[in-house]
Formats: sequence, C-alpha cells, structure tokens
Amino acid sequence: MLRVLHISDTHLSPRKRHFEPNWAPLRAWIEAENPDLILHGGDVTVDGANDEDDFRFCAELFSNLRVPVLAVPGNHDVGEPRHLHQPVNSERLARWHRHLGPDYWCRDIEKWRLIGLNSQLLGSGRSEEKRQLDWLKTTMSEARRRRIAWFLHMPLFLEDPVEGDIGYWTVKPDARAPLLDLISMHQVALVATGHVHRLHDRHVGRTRYLWAPSSGFVCGPATQPPMPGVSRLGVVVYRFDGTEVEAEIKDVAGLTPYRIDDVIHEVYPPHDAL
Repeated sequence: MLRVLHISDTHLSPRKRHFEPNWAPLRAWIEAENPDLILHGGDVTVDGANDEDDFRFCAELFSNLRVPVLAVPGNHDVGEPRHLHQPVNSERLARWHRHLGPDYWCRDIEKWRLIGLNSQLLGSGRSEEKRQLDWLKTTMSEARRRRIAWFLHMPLFLEDPVEGDIGYWTVKPDARAPLLDLISMHQVALVATGHVHRLHDRHVGRTRYLWAPSSGFVCGPATQPPMPGVSRLGVVVYRFDGTEVEAEIKDVAGLTPYRIDDVIHEVYPPHDAL
C-alpha cells in the first residue's frame, strides 16, 4: 500500500507572507505522516505568475521535505487562459518549469496511473493546450489496464458536467467536453482538484470527483459565491492498495483559517483579485 498526500492552494511568498505561517505546521504534519509521495494541487505561490521569487521560495521549501513532490500549476502560478492581465503564456510556463518541473506529468504506482494536468492551458487556444491533450490521449491509451486518477487545479464543473460557463471557478465548457469524453472512454476512477478552497467529494457515474481543501486560507462570502462543498482547511490522504484507493480528509493541527476576504486588497490588488 502506498500513501499519497494531496495538499493544495498553499499561496506562499517571501514578500506577501499572509499565509506563510501555515507552512510550518503543515510541514511538521507531513514529516510525522511520512508519506510515499506528495501531490500539490496548484496555487503553490501567491503570485508566481508575476514574481519569480515566489517560485524560488517555494522550490526551496519543497526541497527541504524528505518526500518527493509532484505539482500541477494553478492560476496564481502561471496565469489563466485568455486573462486580460495575467494570461498563461510561454514566459510564465517557463518560470514553473525552471523551479517546479513539468506542468503535466504521469506517475505509475501500484496498479494505478496518476496523471497531472495543467488546467490553466485549457481553453487558452495555445499550442501547448493541444500538445497536452495529445499527450493525455496517448498516456491514457498506454495505461495497460492500470486504473487512472487525474490531478489538476481547476474543477471541471461545480454541480453538473454539462453546466454552462461558471467563470473563474471551473474549466470552460468547450475545453471541458473532450476531457469528459476521455473520462468516460477510459473509465477514469478519480478526478482530484483544488482551486475553490473547499472540500467536496461525490461520484458522477463511475468517477469520483474530489475537491481538496486549501492549507493556506478559506474564502468568505465577499470572494466566493454559494457553491457545493465545505469551506475548511485540510489535507487529503490517499491510500493506493492494488486496484483500490481510499481517501481520507485530515485536519492539520496548527493551521490558522485565514480569510482571504480580510486581506485581499493587500494580497491581490484589484486587477489580480478573485
């Protein structure tokens, strides 16, 4: 059996340290748990999309862990598709690659194939988006009967796979459609995401969709509309055993539930805000 920790939305920075105090208890908890692998669900940084020092800072924190870390980018790391002020682009992707490695990847463990995807490319119209989709199709077709789990930053949908455009909170419908086709075709067992700073765990058909909570901060009513799930901090612990997987949501002693609503004007000025 392999134990994998899924952390997400740490929002760390050497300059804007509003949520950095939560790293010390999180690191202590990780060391006590001694997992086989850590998966980070994106928004590693406060503003790596504009500030490379955020990446340098986070890469050093990761290097001090005694466990390998695989991460996928979030919007605050590499920008958003077609965003007016912070569009995902080659420069921002290159920052990620320099400090945190590939922005999409595959790791086989037990009888599982774990696939990390860059949700920030989805709907961007960039050549990297097509390249990732082609890679994904090949990677899934070559899984050789392994069960498949996806990890990406943005949820594919909030409530219904065929819902319309939810704006900031999910992958756009046109970009979502080919992914849903692949999920159905290959019977993807798990789609794990972050981004919304909420815990939510449900099945749609044969696929489990799990939103990992943040370990950095929670969103209040000023920054987040009503949506499914529970607003809380925590970590997801996956136990992969043969073809089975268990998921358990864990509290981390010492985490402070900072509210982004209280400091958003300092952390994310108006043109960068939620």
